Amino acid sequence: MSRSAVLSNRQILRATLIALLGFLASGVLGIVRTSLISSTFGAGAALDAFYAAQRIPELIFTLVAGGALGSSFIPVFARYLRHDDDGQAWRLASATVTLSSIGAAALSVITVLIAPFIVSTILIPGQSEAVQAITVDLMRIMMLTPFIFSISGLMMGMLQTFGNFVLPSLAISMNSIGLIIGALVLSHIIPPLPDSPAQVGSANVYGLAWGAVLSAMLHLIVQLPGLFAIKTASRKLRFLLDWRTPGVRDVMMMMGPRVLGLGVGQINFIVNANFASRMVEGSQTVMTVAWTLMFTLLGIIGQSTGTAIFPSLSAYAAENNMEGYKDRLARALRAVLFLSLPATVGVILFGGPFIRILFLRDNWTTEHTLGTAWALMFFGIGIAGHASLEVLSRAFYALGDTRTPVTVGIVSLGSNILLSIIFIQFIGDPGSLAQGPVAGLALANSLTTLLEAVGLWWLLRRRIGDLNDRFVLDGILRTLAASGVMLVALVVFVIIAGERLEPVVYGLGGSLIGIVAFFGSSVLLKMQETYTVFNAISRRLKR
Repeated sequence: MSRSAVLSNRQILRATLIALLGFLASGVLGIVRTSLISSTFGAGAALDAFYAAQRIPELIFTLVAGGALGSSFIPVFARYLRHDDDGQAWRLASATVTLSSIGAAALSVITVLIAPFIVSTILIPGQSEAVQAITVDLMRIMMLTPFIFSISGLMMGMLQTFGNFVLPSLAISMNSIGLIIGALVLSHIIPPLPDSPAQVGSANVYGLAWGAVLSAMLHLIVQLPGLFAIKTASRKLRFLLDWRTPGVRDVMMMMGPRVLGLGVGQINFIVNANFASRMVEGSQTVMTVAWTLMFTLLGIIGQSTGTAIFPSLSAYAAENNMEGYKDRLARALRAVLFLSLPATVGVILFGGPFIRILFLRDNWTTEHTLGTAWALMFFGIGIAGHASLEVLSRAFYALGDTRTPVTVGIVSLGSNILLSIIFIQFIGDPGSLAQGPVAGLALANSLTTLLEAVGLWWLLRRRIGDLNDRFVLDGILRTLAASGVMLVALVVFVIIAGERLEPVVYGLGGSLIGIVAFFGSSVLLKMQETYTVFNAISRRLKR
C-alpha cells in the first residue's frame, strides 16, 4: 500500500483538523457577512428579493463555471502536466476558459432577457409586482458574476494544480468581503429610492447586488499574482475558441454527472424560493439565514471529514483493498455522527439564543430572530443526514461511480417537493413569521436528506457487502445515549435559568453544560472518538 496514497489514522485526523479550521474560518466570515446584511436590511421584502435574485446566477455559476467544471478540469489539466506537456496543458486551459466564459456570458444574456418571466413564474410568483420588479433588477445586475467566475473559478484549479492553495483560499473569502462592503458601504451611497421596498432606512438593497459583483471581481483579482508567478512562454492563457482541443472532450464528459448532481441541489433552492414567496413577508430571508447557519455547522462537521477521507478511499478502491476501504469509511461515518447528533440537540435548544447574540440589532427584530430559530430547529433535524452524505457520496466517487449519488439525489429532490407541499399545509401559522410554514420546507429537506443517506448506505452495502455495520451501529447507539444525557442536562438548565440570564450568558452557559455532559458521558461509554479528539488536542497543545 502506497504511503503517499493512503493516509494513516493520525494523518486523516490531522487533515480533518486542517480542513475543519479552513471551513471554520470561512464559516465565521460567512456568519459575520450574514449578520451584517441581516441587521442592515432585516427580514423583509428587500432581502427576500435579494436572496431570490441570487438563485439563478448561482445556478449558472455552479453548472458552467463552478464545482462541476472545476472538478472535471483539474484532473485532466494535471494529467497533461504530469506528462511534461506544458504547451498542451495550457492550450487545454485556454480553450476551457474561453468556452466556459462564452457559455456563461450567453446564458447570462438569455437570463437577462427573460428575467421577468423567470421571476414571476418560477422564482417568486407569490410576491407583489413591486418586489418582483426589484428581483428582476437585482438578478440582471448579478448576472455579471457568472462570466467573471467562469475565469476565476478555473484559475483557482490551475493554481491548486501547481500547489498554490493560499490564493485560492483567500479567493473563497472574497465572496463574503464583497457582500460586506455592499452592505456597509455601497448600499448607503447608492441614491435612495423613497417609498420602494428596496429601501430600508438609509440602505438600498441594490448595493448588495453590486457587492456581489465586487465579490466576483475580488475573487479574480486576488488570484492574478499567482497566475503571473507561474507564467512562462508556454504557460499563459489566451483566447482559444476551439472545442476540438485535446482534453476538452474529456473535461466535458466528466462534467456531465457533476452538473446533474450539483444542479439538483440548486433546483431545490429554487423550489424553496417559489414556496416561500407565497408565505408571509420575510420567509425567504429567515429560511436562507437558517440554512446558512446550519450549512456553516455542516462544513465543520461533515465537509471537513469528507474532504480528508476522500483520497484514502480512492486509493483503497484503486488497489481493490475493500477491507481497508470499509474500515476507513466506517470510522468516518462514526466520526461525523459522533458530532452530528449532539449538534442537533444543541441547535434545537440553543439556536435561538445564539441568533439573538449574532443578529438582534438595527433592522433585525425579535420576530425575525424567532422565525430564523424556528426554521433552524427543523433544519437541525437533518444535520446527521447532510453530514453522512458528505462521506457516503465520496465513497461512491472513490469507486468511480458518480451516477448512483446523482440518481438518488434526483429521487430525493422529487420526494422533497412532495413533502414540502404536504408539510406547509399543516406546519406553522400561515400568518406568522415567528412560527410560519417555512418550517415545513425545512422539515421536508431534513427528512429527505436522512432518507437519501440511508438509501446510499443501503446501495453501497448491496454493492460491496457488509460495511462494518455492527461497528457503526455501536457508535450510533453510544452517541445517542450520550446525546440523551446532554439533552436532559440542557433541559434542566433551561428550566432553572429560564429567561433570567442575558442571551450571551445563557447561550455560552448552555453550550458549556452541553459539551461537558456529552463528552463526560462519552468517556463513561468508552467511545473511541472521544479519546481521538482529546489526544489530538493534547498533541497540539504540547507542540
